[in-house]
Amino acid sequence: MALIRRLTAAAVLASAAAVSLPAATGTDPRPTVATMLSWSKGTFIDPRLPAARWVDAHPADSRAEAVRTAISSRPMAHWFTGTSDPDLGAAVTDYTRSAQAAGQVPVLVAYNLPGRDACGAESAGGAAGPAEYEAWITTFAAAIGVRPAIVVLEPDALGDFSCLTAARVADRLALLDTAIRTLAATAPSTWTYVDAGHADWIDPATMAQRLLRAGVARAHGFSVNVSNFIGTTESRGYAEKVRAALGRPAAYVIDTSRNGNGGNGRWCNPAGRKLGRAATADPAALELWIANPGNSDGRCGVAPTTRAGVFDPALAQRLISGR
Repeated sequence: MALIRRLTAAAVLASAAAVSLPAATGTDPRPTVATMLSWSKGTFIDPRLPAARWVDAHPADSRAEAVRTAISSRPMAHWFTGTSDPDLGAAVTDYTRSAQAAGQVPVLVAYNLPGRDACGAESAGGAAGPAEYEAWITTFAAAIGVRPAIVVLEPDALGDFSCLTAARVADRLALLDTAIRTLAATAPSTWTYVDAGHADWIDPATMAQRLLRAGVARAHGFSVNVSNFIGTTESRGYAEKVRAALGRPAAYVIDTSRNGNGGNGRWCNPAGRKLGRAATADPAALELWIANPGNSDGRCGVAPTTRAGVFDPALAQRLISGR
């Protein structure tokens, strides 16, 4: 229980019994992410994510042990959408409490903006409109509460502008700003990373401007390569250029879940990709598994019949072998 009390003490609204933790800056009462992870047992290994559920349901399958060893026993993010959980508040509360009880830091992806995946379309959907999204993100943040967490906010949201009207772009930027403000106010021990696409999509200067318009100054930083395959070195180079173009301090996180062989210019279940390096806690640039390896990107590539977000053991096996 001592570990749990130390983690909870990071919150601005922690109980009077909690001790104070060193600040990340002169005005920020939260510890750095690296410090938070060093006090914990790393990021959360969720036994209920799709790969783990598949292994549990198929113990006799010849692929099960490899999937368990290489994928389901690793820490990775839990994706929350408008349809993933009938009771969002209960699901987020349960997830973050389970992580806290394990002495680990949960990683959550908020993925429910109206017009989600406007260009790719394989994961199209999201909230019906701004009011529904604002209610959704308010519930999401309140369910995290004072528990420490890492949130990756709305993958692809700032890369999809070419598929949106000017009015929808303005709405999206306003909703991202609202989401960042809501998380900062309601989930004070949460570190929020606004998604910034990947190295083969939007140029760094343009992405920096979009991040600023979305309110990244009130977030901890931004994420790159989420659900993509681009190598860590190239992704880090892109992130550093974005950070320089922002003209202000910002941390970033790289999704290394499926970038072991680097990218080939394709984003939807491409062949020949491989699992990437396991999660690390580099204070300058976190590397996390944000995508869930083995989950399909959509009905495309080497999984033409598997819809987006569904675990496919054949995809998992390809990522393990790199073929």
